[in-house]
Amino acid sequence: MPKYRYTAVKDLAESVEGYMEAASKSAVINRLHASGHTPIRVHEVGVSSIAGIDVAELFRARRISHATLALITRQLAMLLRAGLALDEALSVVGELVDRKHEKECLRLLLERISSGATLADAMAVQTNVFPEFYVSMVRAGEAGASLEAVLGRLADFLERSIASKETVRSALLYPLVVAFVCCSSIAILFSFVIPRFRPLFEQAGDALPASARVLLAISDLINNFWWAGLLSILIILIAARWYLRDPTRRHQWDRLSLKMPLFGELIRKVEVVHFARTLGTLLKNGVSLLQALTITRETLRNRVFIEAVDSVIDHARSGKGLAEPLNRSKAFPALAVHLIRVGEEAGRQDEMLLDIADIFEAETRRTINRLLTLLGPALTVGMGVVVAAVIGSILTAVLSVYDLAV
Repeated sequence: MPKYRYTAVKDLAESVEGYMEAASKSAVINRLHASGHTPIRVHEVGVSSIAGIDVAELFRARRISHATLALITRQLAMLLRAGLALDEALSVVGELVDRKHEKECLRLLLERISSGATLADAMAVQTNVFPEFYVSMVRAGEAGASLEAVLGRLADFLERSIASKETVRSALLYPLVVAFVCCSSIAILFSFVIPRFRPLFEQAGDALPASARVLLAISDLINNFWWAGLLSILIILIAARWYLRDPTRRHQWDRLSLKMPLFGELIRKVEVVHFARTLGTLLKNGVSLLQALTITRETLRNRVFIEAVDSVIDHARSGKGLAEPLNRSKAFPALAVHLIRVGEEAGRQDEMLLDIADIFEAETRRTINRLLTLLGPALTVGMGVVVAAVIGSILTAVLSVYDLAV
């Protein structure tokens, strides 16, 4: 019988992980529901593992991009709003998608719904396609008989998240391109240009300036041992990944990353946007506070923010608010904490969280613009300095050879 690994939430929003043997994923989900748990993630465990990684996890079905998921969600909401039954709407959307794995995903949904499963339970089985916050919102929509409205809000959420990520990626593309061009130009300079001056430099003998000797040494190093540089980069990446697998070291790195000039500010604002938009959307769609916090915690990346949300969950279990534990954590900006406190006092917590996401999303754009203002010129000047130093060294060597000839 297959073995499954699951992540679920108890009634008091306590996250539980474990393994269960069952005939199918649906059976695991049904057992979890029967025991009073809300399943978040269920996947089959492979018969073997490498370094603690399930082999089955490496061969899971292809994922659907967030852009495609947003489009499917929007189409499904529109069809339900037009009066179609859920199975009919899924059939229509299945005909509209193009890729084979997308059609298969919708076919499996329709098959499970036809056998009596709810849409949320059918989605929960496909953990590689539907995130846990998505499934929880659908489950809340089904419980409140407002599935089409929830799907519409989910589509809005996904589209805003995609737009926010694209803004960051597009803004960082320019400095990455400039950095690549700078590194490529310098590599070409040392690999092809400087070696052509070697016969001229050798004529100078001991009179060759030290700067020219350094250029030749660097050129020889790059031409003869370029593979060692690539291997070193690969080893560093593997070592860094291994180093950060330890929770304590990962926490230290995440805390240090928040203190980096400019970049730390950007990371903090991106995490605040992610936290506020996810939690606000879940609360607005009827998910309980404790469950929404637990799900939001799973979507965060920075350990400092995860630790802060853990303290919020502990306080929320005793009926306390969000603002005080967030303020003590020192992870969230003072403005975000103040606005959350105002939202709690006014009884508009979900709306205020979404407003916070909008505010810090705009702040993120401004921070990125400041980074671009500094990075572009800095990279250009850095490349200019290197090229000027190389040309100066070559001219000095040429003049030395000329003096010897004279």
